[in-house]
This record gives sequence, structure tokens and C-alpha cells, in this order.
Amino acid sequence: MASRTTTDMAFQAIVIDDEGRVCADIPESACQEEPGNFFKHVGALALTKSADGLVDPKLVLSWLMTALGAPVALIGLLVPVREAGALLPQLVTAGYLRKLPRRKWAWAVGSAVQGLAAAAIGLIAISLTGVAAGWAIILALAILALARSVCSVCYKDVLGKTIDKSRRGTATGLAGSIASVTVIVYALALSFQLVDRMLLVIGGLFLAGGAWIASALLFATLTERAGATDGGRSAIKQAVRNFTYLRDDPQLARFILTRGLLTATALAPPFMIAVGSEAGEGYDKLGFLVLASALASLLSSFVWGRLSDRSSRKVLIFSALVAAAILAVTAWLAFAGTLAGGYFLPVLLFGLMIAYQGVRLGRATHLVDMADTDTRAAYTALSNTIIGVLLLAGGLFSLIANWFGGEVVLAVMAGMSGLAIVAAWGLEEVQRG
Repeated sequence: MASRTTTDMAFQAIVIDDEGRVCADIPESACQEEPGNFFKHVGALALTKSADGLVDPKLVLSWLMTALGAPVALIGLLVPVREAGALLPQLVTAGYLRKLPRRKWAWAVGSAVQGLAAAAIGLIAISLTGVAAGWAIILALAILALARSVCSVCYKDVLGKTIDKSRRGTATGLAGSIASVTVIVYALALSFQLVDRMLLVIGGLFLAGGAWIASALLFATLTERAGATDGGRSAIKQAVRNFTYLRDDPQLARFILTRGLLTATALAPPFMIAVGSEAGEGYDKLGFLVLASALASLLSSFVWGRLSDRSSRKVLIFSALVAAAILAVTAWLAFAGTLAGGYFLPVLLFGLMIAYQGVRLGRATHLVDMADTDTRAAYTALSNTIIGVLLLAGGLFSLIANWFGGEVVLAVMAGMSGLAIVAAWGLEEVQRG
């Protein structure tokens, strides 16, 4: 009983604004288990987010494949395989996952598989080089992405059943802040080369594998009530049926439009670095890039999470505004030829990553709170699948950069973020329900 009391006190200290801890949209039995579940969510997410930082395809894996001598064409597949592989399968897998009354088990298996895939990449780095290493890493990353897609479909549904809507953003934001400390230590080690960089990267891959497996074990201990299993029929029929939500719920369509426009915050960093760095300079800046991303997460995740619990709509609007301003300034400096050198690029990249964290937390909280128990999994799968297609199509920006220059791409992305402000403005305040 003492440990339960301690857990309750810690929970109340973190969600201090929620006087009396009234649960608005989870049953009383789930409300009683909420303090313990809250910290299990935070712990499991902190572990997985730490692992994500240690196995970052945009930074860490691209550096690793370069060091192993893999072809540039294969290195260019890392982000599309990781992002599209994690999102596109969800429209199909959601139908099968709906058959599970308790979806924490599917999430736990998905997390464990990600851990094994990360460890496999570490073994590949030790034993292979060149084209063979490149293809092997791509295959392992594809498996990791598919496992992640299962976790993504299940997580918001489990979160919606175990944590009340006024505290979901706080849980995810707190986990992000905790994880960023791990990534910052890792980034500092990379920056100052306290240990051989290749040894650090390989060690980070194995550490990430252990973190994902530990997260699976922790998440399996959640107290989750059995949920609805309707819709767990034919995956193809369910996928077609999910698209009807776009017609029946205009708010869902507007939300997906907003999220689609804000993919600019995820796609822009490589182009920012490309237009602001001298040839070959980025290869030695792995630690700096990881550090900038981790610091942005540390300083903003918890704040964005708390603000999302009050108004995820306003978080999306403000994040889009910040992104539009930063990308517009970056494009302007690039056109003027003054972005390279000095401290312009580090500051702008840091600011964009803060906006990116706001987008991530705002859209996650908004989707969970706008849906109900029966539609949450389908909404998540549909949204993620459409965004996956858009991210895959984002490869066209590379062609635009090749033809017209990276500064044009940044200007287009600034415009996308500006349009996202208009789209998000029409979203409902779902936290008032």
C-alpha cells in the first residue's frame, strides 16, 4: 500500500493542475489504476524514444553506412524505408489488431522486434562492409519499421484506455524530456570523441536494442481493460471502410491535411544542412546534429505536452507559425548566400526542431482526443497511412533541390507550414469535450 501511496503522490505532483483527479473519459476502474499506468507509459516511452535517438536514420545510420562504404543510392533509402515502412502498413494491420481486446501485447511484441532489429544492425556493422552492409542494414531497418507500425497502431488506443484525456500529453511529453537526456549524453560523447566514433555508434545500436526489449517488458505490465474488437474482420474491407471516415468526419480530413502540410518540419533539416554546409563538412558533425535535436526535445517536449492537454489545436497553430518563420528566414539567408558560416544554421536548426516537437505532440494528442474508443485505432491507421504516402512522395523534394536548389525547397516548405496555420485554425478544440 505504501508504494501505491508514493505512486499516487508522485502522480499528483506531476499533474498538479488536475485537482481531485477526475477522469473524464475512462472508466472508474481504469481511473484507479491510472497512477501506476501513467509511470509505466512514461518509462516505456522514455526507453523507446531513447532508442529512437540512438538509431536515427537521418543522422546515425546515414553516417554508419557512409563509414562502411555503402553506395549513396542505398543511403538515400534510409529515411523513406524508415518512415513509409512505419506508416504505410497500418491501414492493413489495424484490421487484424482490432481483434485483440488488449493491445498492449501487440505493442510489446513490436517493441521487442525493434530491439532485435537494432541489435542486428550492430552485428552487420561489425561483420559487413560496402554494398552487402548497405542492403543488410536496409533489410533490418525495414523489419524495424514494420514492427514500429504495429506499435503505432496500438499505442494511442492503449493510451486512450488507460490515461485520461487531460493527462495524455503530459505523459508523452515527460517521456520525451527524459529520453532526450540519454541522447544528449550520447551526442556529447560523439561530439568530443571520448571514444572511437564507430565504436560509439555500434555500442549505441546494441544499447538501443536493449532499451526496446526492456520497454516491451515494462509495457506488458500495464493494467489494460479489454476493449472493443469490432472491425477486426477482413483487412482489405476494413481498409476501404476506414476511408469513409474522411467523408463522414470533416474534422478528421482537416486534421490529416494539417498534419500533411506539417511534414515539412520532418523533411526540412537535411535541406537546411545541405544549403548551409560546405562540401563534406556535415560528415564530421554527427554529434552536433544529434545534440541539436536532443536539446530541442529536452527543452520543449514537456511544455508542448502540457500545452497540448489544454489545446492541441493551438499547439499545432503555433508550431506551424514557428516552422514557417524559421524556414522562410532560412530560405532568405540561403538565397542571399549568407547562411554558411557563423551561427545562423545552428540556431535555425534548433528552432525548427522545437517546432517539430510541437507538431509531434500536438498532432498525437489531438488525434487521441478527437476520436472515441471505437474509432481511435481506425483514425490512427488511416492518418498514418496517408502521411506515409506523403512522406514517400517527399522524395520529389530531392529532385526539386537538384533542379532548382535547396533554397527553393526550403521556400516551398515555408509555404506549406504557412498553409498549415490556416488548416489548423479550423480544427475544433477537442480538449473541451
